[in-house]
Amino acid sequence: MDKKFSIEMEISGATAMWTRPDTGDAPVSYPAPTYSAVKGIFESILWIQSIEVVPTKVEICSPITYHTYTTNYGGPLRKSKLMNNGSSFQLLASVLINVRYRLYADVRVNRAPDGKLSEKTKAWTRSIASPQHAYQDIFVRRLSKGQNHIIPCLGWKEFVPDYLGPFREQTKVCTDINLNIPSMLYRSFSEGLFSKFSPSFRHDLKIENGALDYAE
Repeated sequence: MDKKFSIEMEISGATAMWTRPDTGDAPVSYPAPTYSAVKGIFESILWIQSIEVVPTKVEICSPITYHTYTTNYGGPLRKSKLMNNGSSFQLLASVLINVRYRLYADVRVNRAPDGKLSEKTKAWTRSIASPQHAYQDIFVRRLSKGQNHIIPCLGWKEFVPDYLGPFREQTKVCTDINLNIPSMLYRSFSEGLFSKFSPSFRHDLKIENGALDYAE
């Protein structure tokens, strides 16, 4: 049986938005981050093409508090009348505030189809006895030094964390949080980097004692 390699981190911030796609142009956040969002946070620290980061669990470490957020959108998805007038679209959203999470994931070798991985990636994978272990070591080192591949965010790009790093001793899981989530976006790209947009959902998920388990 292959040895299991896992990674973990803590993240917190003033505002987070884990968008429910069924809430339209007045979006509402899920009470906890989606599988894809957690995967993106981990990979913002370290992304290696030959490695697959598989989120396993999130622990909620602050009360779930919603807040109305208003912003002006000036992008290409505005109605043509607004664009012609040079006007912005006022976007209302229900976001989470004062969030704090502990995130967990497993590290696996990416079993990509032939021809999808670059020759440089294949050579790196062959040259290392355990690519998963190498990724784990590099990830822990980068996390402790505050290094990242891209700027991490709490859902929307403008919601950057105020802390991202190893677990802090003072952080405690909110074990009094118990919620049912009837349907939750799982992945937007079924095979990650090597697939087209094809959203999938998980049903009847539960947050129990402050923890949401992503395991299938």
